[in-house]
Amino acid sequence: MNPRPDLSICIVSYNARAYLRACLDSILENTRGVSCEIILVDNHSEDGSADMLAEHYPQVRCMRNQHNDGFARPANRAIAASCGRHILLLNPDSLVHGDALEQLVRFLDENPAVGIVGPRILNRNGSLQRQCRRSEGRPWDAFCYLTGLSGLFPHDRRFSGYLMSYLDEENLHEVQAVSGACMLVRREVFDQVGVLDERFFAYQEDSDLCYRVRQAGWKVFYLPAARITHFGGKGGAGVHPYRSLYEWHRSYYLYYRKHFARPSLFLFNWMLYALIWIKFLAALILNLFRREKVIGSRKD
Repeated sequence: MNPRPDLSICIVSYNARAYLRACLDSILENTRGVSCEIILVDNHSEDGSADMLAEHYPQVRCMRNQHNDGFARPANRAIAASCGRHILLLNPDSLVHGDALEQLVRFLDENPAVGIVGPRILNRNGSLQRQCRRSEGRPWDAFCYLTGLSGLFPHDRRFSGYLMSYLDEENLHEVQAVSGACMLVRREVFDQVGVLDERFFAYQEDSDLCYRVRQAGWKVFYLPAARITHFGGKGGAGVHPYRSLYEWHRSYYLYYRKHFARPSLFLFNWMLYALIWIKFLAALILNLFRREKVIGSRKD
């Protein structure tokens, strides 16, 4: 009987073949300090991704969907098939650096009160991907983010709460949420609070999970010593950018409705909903003129 691996790496991929190869190579080169399994769900890619996996990466367990199921549902399929002590959700357009995976696993092992930990996620130019540590998106934080106040006052915690840009990116911090582009989750967390909410086709399922985890008494941490690069918007979002824009804003709306609408004032809620859809229309128009489409926060 094989010993239980430290880590189950769960990847959902859609038409991201070139980035996926680099991602898998970076994992295989940087997992010397941890035992792991890799489980990939292919969302009916049309770029030969699944055949490439069968030929070049026989150690990767690949499950093929018959159509594009978004992120949450196939990720849950991978989680259900996993057996590791901890579960890493990782986007296929990511690169793992150095001992990042070992650092993440060690951090959970040494901090039993922590349910989720996320690394420092870098853009392609080496800058911090701001979404990698953020708040729960409570009404005031969401309002400041949607109106641009957080961008005007990035170091003032009164206005920059959503992306927590007032925090030093070099330091370890307890945060309210981390990015699903790369997050390590203790298996007991899924056993206690459940897996990803499949009402979110893509986006905000990570915020929703972090919220439920914190409500259950676990802590969420940002660990800057562990680093990955996330190119962002490659594969699924890049193939269907306008649908992705819609899903990003729809998920934000659903997330707010699920957790924060009931205790908030009726008029404030409707103002926030209007801001979400105004932001969607503005992003839609701007992307018509952009050579490279941008989903959510801009990735440099």
